[in-house]
Amino acid sequence: MIRDGYVARWLGREFEAAPGADGEVRLYAPEPTDGFEELRPGRYRRIVPASEIEVLRYVRTTCTWHGERFVVVGEHETWLRVEYAGGRAPVAQRLGLERIDQGVWQTWAPGAEVEDLREEFI
Repeated sequence: MIRDGYVARWLGREFEAAPGADGEVRLYAPEPTDGFEELRPGRYRRIVPASEIEVLRYVRTTCTWHGERFVVVGEHETWLRVEYAGGRAPVAQRLGLERIDQGVWQTWAPGAEVEDLREEFI
């Protein structure tokens, strides 16, 4: 599973999370969970005070592709959408990456070619 976003530990369990400016944190679960309201099938939410959150961190998935460091920003079947994290335009061009924005280069990489897939907590 590719993760890119906030995660929170609440009552000893980890949840996908969205911190709010209002001092609350929205927690999300994929299955019915006590006290969570169903937003749609497979998506449940509970809003809790930030003071009840044990840990709130940002997680992202990184990898190495063709010897360069990337952040995984999506997935589809056996392919990963990767964004170059090296910051060097000549390298991005050599790899044939698509320029998305100034300094932002992405491509679809076959999952079998990706190495060192791991989560990083920021």
